Amino acid sequence: MKYQDYYQILGVSRAADESEIKKAYRKLARKYHPDVNQDANAEDKFKQVNEAYEVLKDADKRQAYDRFGADWKHGQQFEGAGAGGFGGGAYAGDQFGGGDFSDFFESIFGGGHQPQGSPFGQGQRHRVRPQRGADMQLKLDITLEEAYNGGSKTIQFAKSSGSTEMKKLKINIPKGVKTGQKIRLAKQGQASAGGGESGDLLLEMNILAHRLFRLDERDVVLRLPITPWEAALGCTLKVPTLAGSVELKIKPGMQSGQKMRLKGKGMPGSPPGDQFVEIMVHTPPADDDQAQQFYRDMQARFDFNPRPF
Repeated sequence: MKYQDYYQILGVSRAADESEIKKAYRKLARKYHPDVNQDANAEDKFKQVNEAYEVLKDADKRQAYDRFGADWKHGQQFEGAGAGGFGGGAYAGDQFGGGDFSDFFESIFGGGHQPQGSPFGQGQRHRVRPQRGADMQLKLDITLEEAYNGGSKTIQFAKSSGSTEMKKLKINIPKGVKTGQKIRLAKQGQASAGGGESGDLLLEMNILAHRLFRLDERDVVLRLPITPWEAALGCTLKVPTLAGSVELKIKPGMQSGQKMRLKGKGMPGSPPGDQFVEIMVHTPPADDDQAQQFYRDMQARFDFNPRPF
């Protein structure tokens, strides 16, 4: 027989008196009662608590348990401590005795009402509630524009793992979501096999790569190609942002790699991110005699060496 430390189960010392044992039992019975606690292990813990209290509340059984441990029933019979022992038909229903029983359930459920199918009471069996359906996790690919603007989106996914039956669902994407952010949709997961509540659906956002913009946390980065004369002389250009095009003034003498900031033009948030425009100077190709001569003239005209080493 596997030894169970009843004192440890109730969380009391071996010197605990009757009132301490009763107080500990009431607290744990309230915590693990299956009509209150939906955890899968609650019912087993509840039975252990009842078993421990059944022995420790009774002076003769407690004395036998303290002396013989796991073999306390045999030791009690050997000493003639009384017939029946634990499991002789008495269960939690006689553990409170009269008014205590009602008081205990009133403290848990209110109004002194005993839950239907409660294990308290001679001959009654606990009503097992249907198990909740499993949660589902899905990775949802969205565009950068969808993450920026938010709004509704209809998705389609398999109802359960390995199932070919599909489910359509209209969801709402919050403005400014980030890659890796999860959205919980209550009761949209797998259905319960026993008729209980469905599990939840957890959608993990994944923002797809964009052809123009790159994300850096809440900031947006745009590489802007410009010509050598635009960089040298300066100009005003229309540049795209996630909120639409804006005019950007390029100062004379801009170099490749320099960045300009458009405040508040990044992803929504508190505060919103910025957009950084990275200048990329592109030179025209020297793919004919005329273009090559143009570059030779530049070479002769400018005494310029960009390498300081």
